[in-house]
Amino acid sequence: MRQQSPGTPGILPFLLLALAVLFWAGNWVMARALRFDVPPVALAFWRWTIAFVILLPLSAAALRIQWRQVLYAWKPLCLLALLATVLQHIPIYIGLKYTAATNGALLNATSPIFIILLAWIFLGERLGLQAISGIVLSLGGVLWIITRGDVGVLATFNFNVGDLWVLLATLAWAGYTVCLRWRPAKLDPLVFLTSIAAIGVVAMAPLYALEIASGTTMKVNAASLLGIVYVGMFASVFAYIFWNSGVEQVGPGRAGAFMYLMPVFTAVLSMALLGEVLRFYHAIGIVLIFSGIYLSSRPHPSIAPRELNSRSKA
Repeated sequence: MRQQSPGTPGILPFLLLALAVLFWAGNWVMARALRFDVPPVALAFWRWTIAFVILLPLSAAALRIQWRQVLYAWKPLCLLALLATVLQHIPIYIGLKYTAATNGALLNATSPIFIILLAWIFLGERLGLQAISGIVLSLGGVLWIITRGDVGVLATFNFNVGDLWVLLATLAWAGYTVCLRWRPAKLDPLVFLTSIAAIGVVAMAPLYALEIASGTTMKVNAASLLGIVYVGMFASVFAYIFWNSGVEQVGPGRAGAFMYLMPVFTAVLSMALLGEVLRFYHAIGIVLIFSGIYLSSRPHPSIAPRELNSRSKA
């Protein structure tokens, strides 16, 4: 029997990475499936409430040691939490009321392009010709998808509002990724995630109250409860823990490539569970988006590899 060489990761870390991406893909499908039963803010609020309840005992020991660091870093933690929870997940769940999960995941796959653009705008990073070409290609793919292959839509501005909400969420995630440079370096990963969850729940509470006051309430049934448990447990806790473990074992370079499975998993799950159909305009958009990402995905000196490779999560 062939023995594994010392220091060579086995299959487990790659399985963990694939499962993390699968769980995130399931979030898109679940949110689309629950669009008539669970309002957007309710889904985001309960997602992170469940995540916090699960994470708190897991991080309690480290939190007792690092609570002063959490308080000291409250400003960057609040910024990161707002970008990663409120401004990412609520727009995603609003968007999925109006657009297909396949569309949403494909548009979300452009987050590396938005990361590069934000780093250029706010951090002054230089853009080479290859990066600019990649950005143009990917944005062309975005336009092709949101217009459903009908360029005439650009003249009427009759876009699917759901696609625009998803793009807003993608921009928020890109902002989160760029702002990770201000994450407290010595903060335990579970303490960091628990802090993000806690701040997100507190920030979403008044929005959730307004949603209820408007008469938009959740239908409590088996499907809605199971869906909330899924997005809170699998798409939030397990996915992040699996992803972080996989990145630690195989490195961010190899791990980052697994994010390209997101639209693939989402499309397959959407076709199997929601009856969605992969259209020709999707295929053209896929080619343009991923060609652009390939061209523009070169190391950027002022963004750490772990930040670039945390892209496109949901």
